[in-house]
Amino acid sequence: MIESLHIENLGVIERAELPLSPGLTALTGETGAGKTMVLTSLGLLLGQRAESTIVRTGAQRALVEGAFTLDPASRAASRARQAGAELDDDLLIATRTVPASGRSRAHLGGRAVPSSVLTDIGPHLVSVHGQTEQLRLRSAAAQRAALDSLGGPEHAGLCRRYAEAYRARREAAEALDHWRAGAQARQEEAERLREWLEALEALEPSPGEDHELTAEAERLDHAEDLRLAAGTARTALVGQEDVVAPGQADAAALLAAAQRALAGAPGEDDRLAELAGRTRQLSVLTADIAAELGEYLVSLDADPARLAWIQDRRGELARACRDIGGPATEIDDVDALLAWGRRATERLAELDGAEDSAASLEQALDGAHAALDEAAGQLTAARRALAGRLEAAVTAEIDGLQMKGARLVVELEPLDEPGPTGAEAVCLMLVSHPGAPALPLSKGASGGELSRIMLALEVVLADAAGAPQPSAAPSHQRTFVFDEIDAGVGGRAAREIGRRLARLARRHQVVVVTHLAQVAAWADTQLVVVKETKETKETKGTKESKRAKGAGQTQDTAASLGESQDDAETAGATRTRVVQVVGSERVTELARMLSGHERSEAALRHAAELLEEASMGQSPT
Repeated sequence: MIESLHIENLGVIERAELPLSPGLTALTGETGAGKTMVLTSLGLLLGQRAESTIVRTGAQRALVEGAFTLDPASRAASRARQAGAELDDDLLIATRTVPASGRSRAHLGGRAVPSSVLTDIGPHLVSVHGQTEQLRLRSAAAQRAALDSLGGPEHAGLCRRYAEAYRARREAAEALDHWRAGAQARQEEAERLREWLEALEALEPSPGEDHELTAEAERLDHAEDLRLAAGTARTALVGQEDVVAPGQADAAALLAAAQRALAGAPGEDDRLAELAGRTRQLSVLTADIAAELGEYLVSLDADPARLAWIQDRRGELARACRDIGGPATEIDDVDALLAWGRRATERLAELDGAEDSAASLEQALDGAHAALDEAAGQLTAARRALAGRLEAAVTAEIDGLQMKGARLVVELEPLDEPGPTGAEAVCLMLVSHPGAPALPLSKGASGGELSRIMLALEVVLADAAGAPQPSAAPSHQRTFVFDEIDAGVGGRAAREIGRRLARLARRHQVVVVTHLAQVAAWADTQLVVVKETKETKETKGTKESKRAKGAGQTQDTAASLGESQDDAETAGATRTRVVQVVGSERVTELARMLSGHERSEAALRHAAELLEEASMGQSPT
């Protein structure tokens, strides 16, 4: 809901403050007074394009500020917070500044934002229905949404189930398409894996084989050096077997001498006995080492053929680690190669079983198709029933809005393929008179007729929605703005327009720009746009005093609704003010709208009768 509008230097409006309350607000005034600028200010806050030509002559900039109350949990509030705006509880402040030269600036909740953010949020706050602002009704999506909203929560549940079924069908189709698109790639991958696994099987590597071969190659490369070292060590331990040299000193002989000396020691000495035992252990250990060195010398092979084979085998294993798996796979050794082989075998089994995946995906898609067809059938049937209700209700409403013989037709055109919102396109058509063809609203209705159809539609939908929930705050109502909806009508049709605007205002905030007293009389609040020429302070004060006295208001009240406080400006300048009229002042304004003579006794009586009729028409009884 719009709580207030503040305007500065916009067109003929020097400064204006518009307090907008819940219910129906009528904006009236002479032609050319500046009512259009009030709507222009609202359009700026809704993200419309800003032209520097709208800046008041002589001013450096135009400023529009609006205070909107909205549900903090609403989509509009969420979008505002995403843009960095801050809400004061449920109050959102939007500002648009248009310089005389340069780019306009937009602020939302105290944060500078692109005007596109206002464009995103605006439709969730205000719906403008004017001679040129009927795009919402002409939109196919809006027409479908209008029909669906007539069905209430139960129909909304059908729409959600259809949307879920459509999403499930799309996901199933995408999964199958993805599988089919990758079939060639999977086949090529399987062929590569088979080739590599066959090469691995032919190679028959054993765990750790490459490391073992490396160690053996090292031994063979240094066989003579190793033989010399092992032989020298064995000779030092036990001497040479085929050489008997007098006085040869080897470890085994020396240890044997030590044993004999200790064994021949006289008496019993525990300490010496313990040392003798350790000497025997050394003798045994020396003999064992010498025996193993002998075995090592026997096993040490210096065969060049064996060394050549080992080098070839190591090369084969290295090439396999490098080539198998492709350049994207890093394999460091034979153990890693064997691990890759196990993974590749599992992947190949998965690829070979892909036909089963295709069958399951096709089965899932068939099931999703069936579920979508069922949901589409239910939604189409429900929309057919709603179409009949909407046609009858809107036709009844527009009949009382000076569109005799016209009727609304709701066409459900089947789509070649079900779409995200249903299996049919919803099109609102107008039969302008009996015998005339049904034409789309954008072709079959004038701007004024389109505004009246929009009013009828909104009234029907509001009635279908029922009374607001007790928990719903009145300040969180939507706002509807109707610009000269009464163009080309008068008399009883005008009263019916006013009556329907008042009905709509029971559940929403409604602002109407009108030239007809029969419409304005139904308003809860009437604001008058007054265009005047500035006078000197003395003359101005005298006239305003008389006017305020006649309305039962003070000069302060008039000033609070938009009068400039600068009385020292040059007399003769044209400006526009916005004044709220109540009591006898409102009767006077309605009389002016009726006859052009605000002091005509007949017009004043007629104005009073209109107010009384509207008051009785809105009475619960």
